[in-house]
Amino acid sequence: MKKEKLFGTDGVRGKAGKKVDAYSALKLAMATGIYFSDNKKTNKILVGKDTRRSGYMIENAIVSGLTAVGFNVIQIGPMPTPAVAFLTEDMRCDAGIMISASHNPYYDNGIKFFDSRGNKLNKEIEEKIENIRMNTELLINSQKVEKEIGKSKRIDDVIGRYIVHIKNSFPKSMTLSNIRIVVDCANGAGYKVAPTIFSELGAEVIVLGNEPNGFNINDNCGAMHPENLAKAVITYRADLGIALDGDADRVVIVDEKGEKVDGDKLIGALALYLKKEGKLKNNGIVVTKMSNYALDEFLEKHSIKVLRSDVGDKNVVELMQKNDFNFGGEDSGHIIFSDFAKTGDGILSALQTLAYIIDSNQKASQALNPFEIYPNIKVNLEISEKKPLEKIKGLKELITSLEKKNIKPLFRYSGTENKIRLYIQSKSASNLEEEMEKIVKFFKKELF
Repeated sequence: MKKEKLFGTDGVRGKAGKKVDAYSALKLAMATGIYFSDNKKTNKILVGKDTRRSGYMIENAIVSGLTAVGFNVIQIGPMPTPAVAFLTEDMRCDAGIMISASHNPYYDNGIKFFDSRGNKLNKEIEEKIENIRMNTELLINSQKVEKEIGKSKRIDDVIGRYIVHIKNSFPKSMTLSNIRIVVDCANGAGYKVAPTIFSELGAEVIVLGNEPNGFNINDNCGAMHPENLAKAVITYRADLGIALDGDADRVVIVDEKGEKVDGDKLIGALALYLKKEGKLKNNGIVVTKMSNYALDEFLEKHSIKVLRSDVGDKNVVELMQKNDFNFGGEDSGHIIFSDFAKTGDGILSALQTLAYIIDSNQKASQALNPFEIYPNIKVNLEISEKKPLEKIKGLKELITSLEKKNIKPLFRYSGTENKIRLYIQSKSASNLEEEMEKIVKFFKKELF
């Protein structure tokens, strides 16, 4: 029987108490400690989490696993994923671990890993950790005794380091005074740090989703549900709305009219701003296969090269590093400014967006609408099994027929949920809804 793949597009994720339970977290932490022990320098691993109730269970299991194999653990409590990446490097730790299922509902949880430089682990390292995890004899024999057993320490004041770091990304010549923003923290990891940063830079801040109770993370709020933010922007006559997800590594922007800003338009506007400021390294950016092709055409008109990676901000970062670029992102809201962060950072991205709007001397609705998106449809379809796409009979023919109609399709399985993501776009086709109905019918027949 083939074992289930543990790592997805962004670490390990699944239902808390099932796929991500105390026992599996313990073994995974031990395996992670064993892997990093070969090149350790400080014998410290940083552990952060979001606001899910299950985080207590998983955090304790991870601490037990790491200390069992001799590592000392620094626990920092609820903090954004990009903060864990930054603090891992800043505090000279050998690795960092973030406990979060990002935008998923409260009943899921996950574990993300960072190396000593704050980078997410590549597939090869994940595979090595997975192999160690499956080696029960190695896990048992790697446990320490007596004075070699690790210790754990909780530190509550590291939030200040991250706040200073993010504030330093905002131009010193600018202020957010006279700007009113609404920030929806999704009852997640950014519920303390996000309002603090925007307020300290001078903005008038109305805060939503800042009362986590362990079960309301991403629940009808945040980046997954920007409609409530949009209403608040109108109600409070705000200049901008900012929605974070559960671990604050992605952002959704709402303009002063209460309209959600398309993620590709946001990336395009920010890329052009960086080029204008002379800060776009090598005149290139990285987006994923999910981005609209109108973005490529817009940027190419401005002599900006566009490369495409697989979905996942980790893949975006890897291609950025390979080509020595300092900007990239996903249309879903993961935007990477690698001069300041090693991963998507919703708060940082929102600050750069505000800087651009101030510099443009325009309303958000004008500044963040630089081109028109080609018609497209996205459907997330829940499925009962993830049959390899190359083995689905008739799929090649379906793709060929769509391409003959000038429709660009992209079908992929979610790396974190039991879903298939269906995406089609076209510059000229007028019957996308009809075509998507046929596509959904096709996959329902094959994957249910």
